[in-house]
Amino acid sequence: MILRASVALDTEAIGRCVKRIAREIAEHHGGTSNLALIGIVRRGAKLAERIAALLNENGGPKVPVGTLDISSYRDDGKGVAGDPRLLGRHIPFVLDDRQVVLVDDVLYTGRTVRAALTALADLGRPQSIDLAALVDRGERELPIRADYIGRNIAAPEGQRVYVRLIEVDGVDAVLIGEQKAEAAPAKDRAKGL
Repeated sequence: MILRASVALDTEAIGRCVKRIAREIAEHHGGTSNLALIGIVRRGAKLAERIAALLNENGGPKVPVGTLDISSYRDDGKGVAGDPRLLGRHIPFVLDDRQVVLVDDVLYTGRTVRAALTALADLGRPQSIDLAALVDRGERELPIRADYIGRNIAAPEGQRVYVRLIEVDGVDAVLIGEQKAEAAPAKDRAKGL
């Protein structure tokens, strides 16, 4: 739950960012031949679908879209093998020798992207992997950068960047705000933690 938030991008701004990313991908790759998009679950997957729809408007080869849940590849305790929340992956094409664009909503520390690259390495050997992010927040912990960025947004210390998409959240918006502290599990509250 977000306590207080300000709108950094509205519906129209997100639309412009997605169009720019799609245009830059097509220009960089010289079209859509041999191109595939893989979105990181959840919002990255929805953004990948939007980008592919725009790329497919030009009448070239259809760009396939896959989804990737990297929870079991994380190194920060936010997902572990056997976690019942894992959403899986759906990549209905061979990765070998493809030009892959990995899509995520927010690029921040780089740990999500590192986990996604590890997961992709387990699935095949693409010719190349580019990264597209709707928002680049900066402040990396790992030497990872996006090839295609919708918008660079700096958030004050202690605040987060939240991407909301109509397919998941019922609205398109990028918000900067404080996160309500989650309640400690009952066993921790009982111990006074």
